[in-house]
Amino acid sequence: MTNLTLTMGDITEQKADAVVNAANSSLLGGGGVDGAIHRRGGPGILEECKALRAADYAAGLPAGQAVATTAGRLPARWVIHTVGPVWSDTEDRSSTLASCYSESLRVADELGARTVAFPAISTGVYRWPLADAARIALSTVRAARTENVTEARFVLFGQEAHDVFAETLRALEQGAD
Repeated sequence: MTNLTLTMGDITEQKADAVVNAANSSLLGGGGVDGAIHRRGGPGILEECKALRAADYAAGLPAGQAVATTAGRLPARWVIHTVGPVWSDTEDRSSTLASCYSESLRVADELGARTVAFPAISTGVYRWPLADAARIALSTVRAARTENVTEARFVLFGQEAHDVFAETLRALEQGAD
């Protein structure tokens, strides 16, 4: 099983083999985590994203899928871009959110990454309720079987997110005993 860790901070400062970007489907940058990764990582990330759009993702990267690029100037080797679903109270999109995590781990394994830093995907402008997002993220990563990944680090922006993820992780661990 992959070791799960939680930290509060800025995902663009994480020393990890791969950093996961909560991207939008255009892969061309945006707000929140996506904008921060593109700004801090520099133009190399955008250039590879443009190449991906030209080659395989003309219509954009579908929600729940993942693809990797260089990390540019980030202290990581790769950025794994995944598009989270927008929260809906009329349609259950939980499997798409779970797929963001499992597909990111699959790509990390293909790259040979041992450490992966995740944000809380879809909890910003996509409005996914934090407690539900934490449950989906942590249970998906805990259940994933990986070949290379030894640490999945959740990098949480703010005390509330950290507290919710920590409480959820404790509950999952107690349920496993």
